[in-house]
Amino acid sequence: MLSSFSAPAGVLSVTIVEAKELHKEDLLKNDPFVEVFFDEKYKQRTQEVKSSNEPVWNETFTFNITEGSSDHKLRIKVLDKDTIGSDKIGEAKFDVAEAFKGQPIDTWVKLPAKLGLTSHGEVHVIAQFQPE
Repeated sequence: MLSSFSAPAGVLSVTIVEAKELHKEDLLKNDPFVEVFFDEKYKQRTQEVKSSNEPVWNETFTFNITEGSSDHKLRIKVLDKDTIGSDKIGEAKFDVAEAFKGQPIDTWVKLPAKLGLTSHGEVHVIAQFQPE
């Protein structure tokens, strides 16, 4: 069901806290980082954490929200940095409409496997909105 709620103008702060149980993409441990997308036009990225399947980032990003925005989804994409390129560990979208309504969100976002039958790990995300 599509939400008819439209966001007020303000700033959405998103903290990528940590991840757990990340799927191994290589023989060794991952060198994971996270890309955070809002409205598919705006992307921010954490630093990579070397040799960890349980990384901690504690990085906060801000997204300027224009009044009337009807996009309430954040897309979280976790990748494993390699010497050449990066392998996708997993990605998920989650709704941040509650943050726009004044309710901070503090949640673990599951990264479903390709067929959705298992998990490629979870990412701890905190989102809060500050209206103008």
